[in-house]
Amino acid sequence: MLSRREFLAAGLTTAATALAPGALRAAIEKHSSPLPGLSTWSSVREQFSLAPGQLHFASFYLASHPKPVRDAIDAFRRTLDAEPFLVVDHRMFTDSPDNVQMLIRNDISGYLGARPDEIALTANTTTGLAMVYAGLPLRAGDEILTTTHDHYSHHEAIRFAAAKAGVSMRKVPLYDRASHVTTAEAAEKLAAAIRPNTRAVGVTWVHSSTGVRLPIRALADVVRDANRGRDEHDQALLVVDGVHGLGAVDESVSALGCDFFAAGTHKWMFAPRGTGILWGRADRWPRLRPTIPTFASLDAFNAWMREDTAPRPTTAFDMSPGGFHAFEHQWAMTAAFAFHERIGRARVARRIRDLNDRCKAGLAAMRRVTLHTPRDPELSAGLVAFEVDGVSPEDVVKRLLARRIVASTSPYRVTYARLAPSLVNDPAEVDRALEAVRAIAGG
Repeated sequence: MLSRREFLAAGLTTAATALAPGALRAAIEKHSSPLPGLSTWSSVREQFSLAPGQLHFASFYLASHPKPVRDAIDAFRRTLDAEPFLVVDHRMFTDSPDNVQMLIRNDISGYLGARPDEIALTANTTTGLAMVYAGLPLRAGDEILTTTHDHYSHHEAIRFAAAKAGVSMRKVPLYDRASHVTTAEAAEKLAAAIRPNTRAVGVTWVHSSTGVRLPIRALADVVRDANRGRDEHDQALLVVDGVHGLGAVDESVSALGCDFFAAGTHKWMFAPRGTGILWGRADRWPRLRPTIPTFASLDAFNAWMREDTAPRPTTAFDMSPGGFHAFEHQWAMTAAFAFHERIGRARVARRIRDLNDRCKAGLAAMRRVTLHTPRDPELSAGLVAFEVDGVSPEDVVKRLLARRIVASTSPYRVTYARLAPSLVNDPAEVDRALEAVRAIAGG
C-alpha cells in the first residue's frame, strides 16, 4: 500500500523539475542578487531602506530588512506563488536532504555553534519561552525562579506555566544598581536564591530595561553547582531570553552554558519579521513535553497515523510549532545569518561595542544625565538606558523625535530613555544624538 507521500510523488510526474535535488535553492538564487561587498560600514548601511533624514536608534525593536533578506523573502514569495502546493508539501513534509526546515537548521547551526538537531524554529522569543516553560514536567512543591529584571513576556510565560502546573514562581534581583553590577554580585545573588525545589531558572542575557548584559556563563556555573547531587528530574534548567544578545555579541549560543535559549531573529540579527529560534542542549530536549503539534517531525506524524500514543523522547523538531506560517519569511532567515557571517560576527560585535562605548561615555559626562547601563562592555551590549533630571523618559524621546532622532523608552514599571547604536549608525550620528540629549538636559 502506498503512503500518502508515495502516492503524491508517483502521481505528480509534471513536478519532476521542481522536485529535483537543489531545485528550490536554484529557484531562490534565480530571483536573488548575490551578497554585496560589505567591507565598509557605509556599504552595510546602504543595504537598509530606512527613512532618510532620521537617525535610527531603535532598530533593536523590530529591524529593517537589509537588501539580501528582502531579496530572499521576495524570491521565496515568487516560488510559493508559482507552485504553492509542490513547494510546501514536498519541501516541508519529507525526510530528504532538500527538506527546507532542515536546510534552515543546517544553514544557521554554524553561527549558533550548535547541531542542527538542537534547534527548533519559532516565530519569536515569546513563543520560545512559552514552549519551554509549558513543557516542563513540574510536580507539586516545585518552583520556577526568575529575576525582577525580566520582560513581561518572560514573566508571563512562567506565571502561566506555574499556574497550570500548580507550582510556585519567585522573582529575585541579581543586582542593586544596574550601572554598577558585577559578575560576582550577580552570581552570588543567584546562588543564594536557588532552593532545593527550584526546577528552572529564567534569566535574560541583555536587559531591555537597563542595558545590563548578564554574565550567562558565570550564572550557568552557579546552576551547575546547585545541581550537584540532584537526581535528573530535580535538576534546575537554565532558560535564557537571548534576543538582545543574539546578533550583537560575539558569543556562540551553545557556549553560554545554558540549557535552553530563546530568541527572535528579527531584531539584532536583521532576519525576517516573525522569525526566531529555540536552542536546547541535546540531552535536555527529552525533559520537555510538546505543547503545539509540530510539522517538523515525520516521526510525530507517522505515530499519529499509526494511532501510536506511546511516549517517546522529545526532540527539538517536536518543539517547533506546526501550522502554516509566513513561509517566505521563515525560510529567508538564512539570508540574515549569511549577511552577518559575510560582515563577520566579531566585526559586528566590535562595531556595536565601539558605538555604544561612545554613547555611554558621552552620556556619563553630561550634567543632569544619569547613565544606568554599565560602562563595562563585558556587562553591556547594544542598549543604553539613561535619565535626564526633570524630564520624563517619554518627553526625552518626544524631544529627540522632534529633532528626527528615533529613540525609545523601556516598557517597565521603572522606565528610562534608550539609545541603541547599531550597524545602521555611525560615530557622527552618535555624536548628533548626544548633542541633542545635551540640549534637552540644558547644556
